[in-house]
Amino acid sequence: MKTAISLMPSYPLSPLARAGVLVRSLSLPAPEAEHSHRAPHRDAHYLLVLLQAGELRLTLDFEDLALAGPTLLLISPGQVHRLREAITPQGWGVSFEPSLVDEQARDLLEQRLRQPLPLTGHFTFEGRANTLLALLADCQTEVAANAHSGPMLHALLAALLHLVAGLLAPPATSAEVSITRGEALLDGFRQLLRQHFTTWKQPAQYAAALAVTPSHLNDTVKALSGSSVSTHLQQRTILEAKRLLYYSDQSVKHIGYTLGYDEPVYFGKLFKKVTGLTPQQFRRTIRE
Repeated sequence: MKTAISLMPSYPLSPLARAGVLVRSLSLPAPEAEHSHRAPHRDAHYLLVLLQAGELRLTLDFEDLALAGPTLLLISPGQVHRLREAITPQGWGVSFEPSLVDEQARDLLEQRLRQPLPLTGHFTFEGRANTLLALLADCQTEVAANAHSGPMLHALLAALLHLVAGLLAPPATSAEVSITRGEALLDGFRQLLRQHFTTWKQPAQYAAALAVTPSHLNDTVKALSGSSVSTHLQQRTILEAKRLLYYSDQSVKHIGYTLGYDEPVYFGKLFKKVTGLTPQQFRRTIRE
């Protein structure tokens, strides 16, 4: 039987990619070999967009975004998105496999680029990012690949991502050591949440995996993120539930099972507690 998740289009990296990386100028039309960007879908890879001029209008996880250059945007694996309109865009889009990003950089990118980042005034960053992306685009056009082509592309991508991370990283403080320990715990929790949110429903399960007490994990996560462990669990589950309610026709009961809830009534109550709507009401409202 197909699950609800399997009914939503989820696309791998384009066959035009080399060594897990693909750079394209935003001013050029998408190649015919690629899927339609206008229909709602997920990607199994990252897409980092440097919009230098023009406008992009898209929907990202139920939020309509209108971007004007210069702006930086990250679309992470699993996020549902579609392009609604592109108005003379200038800049670059780089798609890359998640395996090419280390966990520390991944968490920094995903947490601090949840929303588009305006780049007005960041002239040095924009210039350097443009240089690296143009070089990546040039290198991927080499007809005769050799043993060094892949590592070269990976090195250029790593330089770009470190450049972005440097823009996003908070400034160091006198309490840098203690913050680093806390951030490491928060990062570990977020990694586990991505992997296990459909099966691990208790904060104690995450605390045990991280070798800390539930109270210490909760205090640290809440202090650094503003939300408790339970709130993170609920938000991640409800976001996935919203995606499935909108982009699939599976029953609420089946979606609840997919997300790890054996009792449909409990799933329905949790959804209403977080959103103010029952799953059925949300589905009707979002599809009107």
